[in-house]
Amino acid sequence: MIRLLFPKIHPRHAWLMLRMAVAGALVSGCYGILHDQFTYSISLEYFTRFKFDQFRAADFGLPERVFVAEIGFLATWWVGFFSGWLLGRIAVPAWPPEVAWKKVGCGFLVISGAAVLAGFIGYVMGLSQDGTGARWVEMCAQLGVEDVRAFTRVGYIHNAGYLGGLIGLVAAIIWILREKRMIRRIAS
Repeated sequence: MIRLLFPKIHPRHAWLMLRMAVAGALVSGCYGILHDQFTYSISLEYFTRFKFDQFRAADFGLPERVFVAEIGFLATWWVGFFSGWLLGRIAVPAWPPEVAWKKVGCGFLVISGAAVLAGFIGYVMGLSQDGTGARWVEMCAQLGVEDVRAFTRVGYIHNAGYLGGLIGLVAAIIWILREKRMIRRIAS
């Protein structure tokens, strides 16, 4: 694992992996924008009473929907950057650049798909919650939330989405590593 985080990298490979990381940041950031636009429609209070305060440094006085988009991007870009770097770190040395891009792109699809699926599961789980769980009641009371059910549902969606992204990253890494091993077996 240390070699993945602090590898000896050929400079030619480093630029390609950096571009993959930036591509991951853009994909993830766009996902975050769409995700937060959807969840804002479910619970305005999740943003106005909670997220707006967390991201107040990014509030430039633009309309709320624009601020929600900023929050979505800022909350997720780093996940894609990290994922793109890890996937690129595995794929770039193993394949020519065009093939490595395809493998990493498929990895992005796996991560995004897992995040969407997990977010949907979080949504369904959130539907069954009445917001009376100790954590939610206390948090909503402190924040002055009126629609606790909607706030709770969005909390479930957000938390599940991050978990889904992590599961998707692990699945993508495993898939690329298997592809890499298969290529080595064929070559030897």
